[in-house]
Amino acid sequence: MKRGFYTIMAAQFFSSLADNALLFVAIDLLVTMKSPAWITPLLKLSFTLFYVLLAAFVGAFADSMPKGKVMFISNLIKVAGCLLIFADVHPLLAYALVGFGAAVYSPAKYGILTELLPAEKLVAANGWVEGLTVLSIIFGTVLGGKLVGAQVSGFLLSFDLPFFDTGIDTAPEAALCVVVAIYALAALFNTRIPDTGCVYGHQERNPIKLIGEFSNCVTLLWKDKLGQISLAVTTLFWGAAQTLQFIVLEWANRTLHLSYEQSTSLVGVVAIGVALGAVLSARFIALRKSLAVIPMGIAMGVIVMSMTLVTSVKVAYPLLILVGLLGGFFLVPMNALLQHRGHVLMSAGHSIAVQNFNENLSILTMLAVYSLMLRAHLNLDVIIVLFGLFLAGTMLFILRKHQANQREFDSVALIGEAKH
Repeated sequence: MKRGFYTIMAAQFFSSLADNALLFVAIDLLVTMKSPAWITPLLKLSFTLFYVLLAAFVGAFADSMPKGKVMFISNLIKVAGCLLIFADVHPLLAYALVGFGAAVYSPAKYGILTELLPAEKLVAANGWVEGLTVLSIIFGTVLGGKLVGAQVSGFLLSFDLPFFDTGIDTAPEAALCVVVAIYALAALFNTRIPDTGCVYGHQERNPIKLIGEFSNCVTLLWKDKLGQISLAVTTLFWGAAQTLQFIVLEWANRTLHLSYEQSTSLVGVVAIGVALGAVLSARFIALRKSLAVIPMGIAMGVIVMSMTLVTSVKVAYPLLILVGLLGGFFLVPMNALLQHRGHVLMSAGHSIAVQNFNENLSILTMLAVYSLMLRAHLNLDVIIVLFGLFLAGTMLFILRKHQANQREFDSVALIGEAKH
């Protein structure tokens, strides 16, 4: 069990590392193409689109075969997306194909945890998953910025194979070769993931029936008193986190006057905070106490608004670490609780597919709104304040909803119950 868990963690780390490095390589390509600023958030939007479009189908696919095999197939799809950029396909379309692979990958990545581990281990396991995911975001963000920087790209392009013309002549092409190599490493770990022996029986293949089944799963999780709170929190967090990534990138450039390479490092600082928060919550928050962390989300929204007062890089670093720490601290217990309730009420793959649908619909919506704000030339400080108010206000509403649920009956007592 231990070896299987660590193999899953390694596969997840390298796959996520490549995803994040590729994002910033693609952003650099858009900058090189002189695309307007409002196009950049659409890159992440194209990545998450398939999470929403395929939500009704990927859960059944993930449950139809061993999860390691699903993850391996997904990484091959991601490599195909990288190769499209080599073929001069627009970065938005190429990164969308990578998003297709990621949408297939996700239910298997999280679903296998509920098959491998007992409920009481899920918070600690999610601490590992989210901690390593955030580390991959940190390293991927920095790596993506460095790969297209003059120093590293010059070093990569200096390699010359005798008697063979690789056709790799630009910094983005050299960077893409490194990204493909990382995906290949992740695929190698995928082949070593053990079969948990968990079989879900015949999976429905009729699209209409799959959509109906998925709709029932969505309704079931949103009606559950614990499921609705944990799903609302994680849905809000991922929409906010992905939008904040682009806000920090723009803020670092406009307010702190940093270069693109320096700005990507600042984005990585938020991820450092999330990793710290994930580790701390995994260490100190038990599954039964998971709902006590909701106020951290309110504090995160308030602190985000203080970014408008910062003009120094020295102040920006600790502020962004604190923002990330609060986010990581409330994300991990909520994610573990959501996985637990999903596993109790339905299959692992279907549960994660419902989670992905809601979280990525949130990402699509918030990134689209942010892109429209930039398109309308709204002042960046105004955008940051509106973003912080929305985050804090929505978390306060979720807290009030949980308190109202508790007045009806003790829903927290349901934590740890056996699968239905």
